Amino acid sequence: MRPIKYKIELTAEEREELERLVKKQSTAQNIAKRARIILMADESIKNNNEIAQVLGIVTQDITKWTKRWVQSDIKDVEERLKDKARSGRPSRITAEQWCNIMALACETPESYGVPITHWSHSTLTNEILKQGIVDEISMSHVGDFLKKQNYNRTEVSIG
Repeated sequence: MRPIKYKIELTAEEREELERLVKKQSTAQNIAKRARIILMADESIKNNNEIAQVLGIVTQDITKWTKRWVQSDIKDVEERLKDKARSGRPSRITAEQWCNIMALACETPESYGVPITHWSHSTLTNEILKQGIVDEISMSHVGDFLKKQNYNRTEVSIG
């Protein structure tokens, strides 16, 4: 049996917090799984292959999370189990702007002088730009946003 590469030595407080996370019903499943990994790795009775088999995951996940646990300098147990921040371009549209777009979509086009009864993606996008809510936005972006919000164009006229 190969020696364990990242040896976990939990304090009593860390063990207690990890067990609480595993038992708590509102804990996200990915966090609970990671907590189980760390708890099982602390016992040093099972190697990574055995832990992976018990949890039904690949050994690379065991190595990944035990390594992160050992190398982390974060004290908060739950924070240590969360995903790292991902890179990428930050959003150019703020939450407030999205709220204004949704509020506009919930109004009738006629109240803005648009001679139609229901918004289309193109007319709504034109009105968003005309009002200066955002500097630029595509019709498809507006459509995707409304789709995620369960926006229904027929409910606007019903009230």
